[in-house]
Amino acid sequence: MKLATNRLGVDIGGTFTDVVLEKGGVQYSTKVLTTYAAPENAIIDGMHQVCAKAGISPADIGQIIHGTTLATNALIERRGAKTALITTEGFRDVIEMRTESRFEQYDLNLTLPEPLLPRQMRFTVPERVNARGEVMIPLDRAAVEAVADRIAEAKVESVAVGLIHSYLNPDHERLIRDVLAERLPDVAVSISAEVSPQMREYERFNTVVANAFIKPLMASYLGRLEDRLRDEGVDCRIFLMHSGGGIISIQNAADFPVRLVESGPAGGAVFAAHIAARYGLDKVLSFDMGGTTAKICLIKNQTPKTSRVFEVARTYRFKKGSGMPISIPVIDMVEIGAGGGSLAHVDTMRQIRVGPESAGSEPGPACYGRGGDRPAVTDADLVLGKLDPDNFAGGSIKLDTTQSHDALNAHIGSELDMEAVEAAFGVAEMVDENMANAARVHAVENGEDLSEYTMIAFGGAAPLHAGRLCEKLGVSRLIVPPGAGVGSAIGFLRAPFSFEANRSVYMRLSDFDETVIRDLLTELRDEATGFVRTCDEVSPIQAEFKVYMRYAGQGWEIPIDLTEAQAMTPDADTFLARFEEEYAKLFGRTVSGMDIEITVWSVNATTPPEKVAPVEIGKDQVAADSSGTRQLFDAGLGAFIAAQVVERAGLKPGHAVQGPAAMTEDETTIIIPDSRAAVQRPDGCIDIVLKGA
Repeated sequence: MKLATNRLGVDIGGTFTDVVLEKGGVQYSTKVLTTYAAPENAIIDGMHQVCAKAGISPADIGQIIHGTTLATNALIERRGAKTALITTEGFRDVIEMRTESRFEQYDLNLTLPEPLLPRQMRFTVPERVNARGEVMIPLDRAAVEAVADRIAEAKVESVAVGLIHSYLNPDHERLIRDVLAERLPDVAVSISAEVSPQMREYERFNTVVANAFIKPLMASYLGRLEDRLRDEGVDCRIFLMHSGGGIISIQNAADFPVRLVESGPAGGAVFAAHIAARYGLDKVLSFDMGGTTAKICLIKNQTPKTSRVFEVARTYRFKKGSGMPISIPVIDMVEIGAGGGSLAHVDTMRQIRVGPESAGSEPGPACYGRGGDRPAVTDADLVLGKLDPDNFAGGSIKLDTTQSHDALNAHIGSELDMEAVEAAFGVAEMVDENMANAARVHAVENGEDLSEYTMIAFGGAAPLHAGRLCEKLGVSRLIVPPGAGVGSAIGFLRAPFSFEANRSVYMRLSDFDETVIRDLLTELRDEATGFVRTCDEVSPIQAEFKVYMRYAGQGWEIPIDLTEAQAMTPDADTFLARFEEEYAKLFGRTVSGMDIEITVWSVNATTPPEKVAPVEIGKDQVAADSSGTRQLFDAGLGAFIAAQVVERAGLKPGHAVQGPAAMTEDETTIIIPDSRAAVQRPDGCIDIVLKGA
């Protein structure tokens, strides 16, 4: 019989696949290079490594929780199924017309991103439902059959169905699905009324198209993964991390793969929130930097900030509006192309630029010696002394410093008349400033002052750069938890089972209808709870209620949290008070004399969060022993200085380290700048603060 404590968390990243096994409260982890052609191979390899460390066989694993960038990468690379869209007559070009927003206002040669589907793969049927859900033009079954025949001739693998106002009345979309199931039984079908039942047709159509585009790919991958695990003797249930920070069943993931976009970063945010709860921190900046991207998320009151729309595959310097909008529940974060594998180059203005292009794991940075000859952030870190070439990834990958020097000289130094060290300094400063600027903008957009925040850093590259990032942002405290190099995979093991159901039903506060609201929220609660019950049949489930409100005439709404009592016994005065409270927090004032609109209703069903024991922080400190020194380039001082090298595994609670220092472990290295000092806490976290604080 499998032990319930043997749980495996797996995160497939752009460069590394992180695997964590939790056995009896003890964690065993490893990082292996991601195998792009068959991602399941890296999972099997990593699983065997951690099982060997824990002294168990794969058959003893009782639960697997998985997050992946495969869905995101398929959308970015346009590497999905041959897909068709069926929409309402007259709305064929919605996904190409986009909105009127220009993401670069003064660029006269602005080129909008191509839609996911070309025009010849977009089909229409005569039908119409109005904004109240009333049928104005009935859908003729014969018209659907004719379109189905045209789709069959095109040899389509997947079909997206998105009709106008179907979120209010899904009958026509369901009829199309039924006809397709009869005439094209081998074709996957996604309908917008189930994938994203929300207003705004551009976002909704784009979301259902994205779901259909990656559905066959993800179904194939998840099926192969199940088969490979079964061949290895693993027959436990497999769950997937979704973008909203919870866990869903593998079947739900196969049906709604678009919810897996950002699943890995979501696990990292859950991990940071868990650490924040242990330390009683209400304002946390989560910083996750891996091999391909960096993710920044605000966590308030130990809960990551969430959104219902985000963009993937931004094409223009990561500017808002230049990507594909995906309308699903998601943890709100900024993601930029700034990872260890991000490639550096000199642009036409003779400025150093870093990312978003990444070396990934194949061929990887130049120092990997796998054929890469362009400098990456990891090459700069190696030249600056942040990395030990003989002890990278626990010694499993030997780094070649000469190759890093050559790549930096060839692509940066020769262009700007710099030595390799100066070029490396420029690359590191540029990537750190890119991340700092992204954090500043994100904070301003949310009305937050980062000087009041504590940073929690994780991911293989984050501890290398977090200290410098804190200096740039004026953040005085940094926490690097144990297992930071595989933080997202650990976050999967901390996440609850959850599913968020939402729907657009327009209502003005002046037309407040208690019965309609109560029935709608009850229906959404039952729907969300049903999804969670497919994962967990015994745990209690709690419901979290949210509505999106705005002043009449405004273009976008803000989220308003409601208690269960406020949701189940709705009252117009309560809704008004809650809206004005949140609006004033965000914008500093309310607007008098205007009616208020409710546009979207949402219920998140979730199992209770894991109980967290607070960390008792002692004041007694003793200097930690170092294993030697090495030359480390301190960006704040602009020079190499002798830094002590400390092995993290040898630290005990209360052991203190004065910067400059490099704290080494198998999965990452923590760089402590000259301006900072660190101490190990009882739970293994490294707490880094300003010297003298």
